[in-house]
Amino acid sequence: MPDLPDDVAAAPDTPDTVVPTSGAPETAVPDTAVPDGTVPDTAQPALAGRRRLGAEVWIVLGLSLGQSAVYSALRLYVRLTADVPLAQQAATLNPRRAERPYLDLTYQLLDVLFTLVPVALALYLLASPGRSALRRIGLDLARPGRDLAVGAGLAAVVGIPGLGLYVAARALGLSVAIQASGLDPYWWAVPVLVLAALKNALLEEVVAVGYLVERLRDLRWTTPAILAASSLLRGAYHLYQGPGMAAGNVVMGLLFTAWYLRTRRVMPLVVAHTALDVVAFVGYTLLPGAVLETLGVT
Repeated sequence: MPDLPDDVAAAPDTPDTVVPTSGAPETAVPDTAVPDGTVPDTAQPALAGRRRLGAEVWIVLGLSLGQSAVYSALRLYVRLTADVPLAQQAATLNPRRAERPYLDLTYQLLDVLFTLVPVALALYLLASPGRSALRRIGLDLARPGRDLAVGAGLAAVVGIPGLGLYVAARALGLSVAIQASGLDPYWWAVPVLVLAALKNALLEEVVAVGYLVERLRDLRWTTPAILAASSLLRGAYHLYQGPGMAAGNVVMGLLFTAWYLRTRRVMPLVVAHTALDVVAFVGYTLLPGAVLETLGVT
């Protein structure tokens, strides 16, 4: 056995522990420092998570209402730079998609189906183990009576002033003439228009309110910033109707988003939006032409 230094050779053959004067052994504290002597930055995983959520929001919006907002802004530019004044232009919300009736019906139903795919994606992303996305944003039947009552009230609060705003915007040349339906009067026209109303309500209220608010809260946005983002998005994808109607939708967005932030239930908003669109779409189909002309609708 080779000779050892005196201080090593003299050490007892026991674990290297330090015994304080009290007689109790002292447990060694593990060294968590990295080789360069710094403490690991525990904020990095949280930052990476927020960046991932931010990218997710942009992807969902890019597949749905964000894409609509970009096209709507471009369409408004085309309208404003056209030779025809804005007030003399028209926008059809539910156009005919084929000359043959059965093909038109097929296209209409497919449009409803594929428009709801981003809604399904948003709900899928909001879900987590043991937590339903439907319950998280209040898109369930937990309070059907109250949701119907609140939805009807919101529809009245938005719809009546909204009609006045449309008439005023038309008079000021700030809105195009809105044709709520371009469908021929087939037997399936009214059911398809009701489905279109429900489709619009689910897309806008789930994505622009429920999903967006929840994700911006996860990203630690302030309440005023969330209100602004959601309502401005709603106004942006209505720009194709003209500045007047876009401004009206911003106000509607402020009301709906504030209600959601207070109650965390999107179902009343879906009810209200569906009711508004059903009245507009079906009413356009059934009202006499003289009444529509009085309202400034061609």
